[in-house]
Amino acid sequence: MKRLLLMIIATVLTAGSGWAQEASPVGLWKNIDDNSGKPKALIRITDSNGELKGRIEKLFRESGEDPAPKCTKCEDARKDQPVIGMTILSGMKRDGDEYNGGQILDPDNGRVYRSKLKLTDSGKKLNVRGFIGIPMLGRTQTWLREE
Repeated sequence: MKRLLLMIIATVLTAGSGWAQEASPVGLWKNIDDNSGKPKALIRITDSNGELKGRIEKLFRESGEDPAPKCTKCEDARKDQPVIGMTILSGMKRDGDEYNGGQILDPDNGRVYRSKLKLTDSGKKLNVRGFIGIPMLGRTQTWLREE
């Protein structure tokens, strides 16, 4: 009987530690093109002292497209820099169940938007919202976890 009770307690404690762990956006994500519905890029999100950053690791290019494009429309230090390896997401900090306060670059048009992130589907999806001014004036992409 004692053995059974110890096994139950051990099981509950082990399961409880899994429940206490919260999903994080840290990892590799695939973003999907809004128009074509096809994969566009792989973005690696990292955490540095509580601040999330996202860097493009791979682009999915059609035949005939430049396999190593540069951000010709960027207006900051990223102008004419290679898109692969570029940090496009920065300054994101946890705010409850979301991440806010950062910005995201759209390398296609060179524009930088305020941004917020929210995990969904048990951490398998990431809603990435880029906006100007207030979150209502923007668009959301859903990124899919790769790892």
